Amino acid sequence: MTVSPDSHSDLVRRFLRRTAFSLLLLAAILFGAAGTFDWPQAWIYLGLTAVMSFGAGFWLARYDPALLTERLGSLIQREQKGWDKFFMIIMLALWVSWLVLMGLDAGRYHWSKVPLVLQGAGFLLLCLGAYLVWLTLKANSYAAPVIKIQKERGHQVVTTGPYAYVRHPMYAGALLVLVGAPLLLGSWWGLAASSGLVLLIGLRAVLEERTLSAELDGYADYATRVHYRLVPHLW
Repeated sequence: MTVSPDSHSDLVRRFLRRTAFSLLLLAAILFGAAGTFDWPQAWIYLGLTAVMSFGAGFWLARYDPALLTERLGSLIQREQKGWDKFFMIIMLALWVSWLVLMGLDAGRYHWSKVPLVLQGAGFLLLCLGAYLVWLTLKANSYAAPVIKIQKERGHQVVTTGPYAYVRHPMYAGALLVLVGAPLLLGSWWGLAASSGLVLLIGLRAVLEERTLSAELDGYADYATRVHYRLVPHLW
């Protein structure tokens, strides 16, 4: 997709506004729940999230502006499957609750004592998850945040990059983030709560595959060749 200089500038400004707002919201939730700004792990998490968000966004703005436009779309869209609209509302509510829980645990009441070495492991898992998400965006120009068939963009099955190993590599990256974030932030309660989010992601993967198999040419055949959804040799 080619865009004019003016529309490209508009897209970048929109991306900057959305990303800045998301980071401020993330900071407000974490530090609001913690009741303090004296939480070094949260600052590290915010900094890493900022690097990942801005890095991926600027890369997409240059190499795949059509996908960036999709990624900046609303979480509730007309073309989106009805069940996915409900899913996104539930997932957003649980994600905010998860952040609040970690803020209360690690920042305010200090219920958990996560060893420093495991906090470092959490940081590495976050980096690995971010890298896997970036590989997914690089391989799949149709990686919209909602479940829909993008007929106007010539939606096709993607089989290259991480899709050669698992059918949902972005979800696989999200799983690494869901484990890495509570470890880095120092919250055992957050890690326990991550299991619920993991189950929801697994459910969405199954429902998404039903849609793709029914409506996207070639997906059913692809699913017979790539056997695993999220974790090679496991599921």
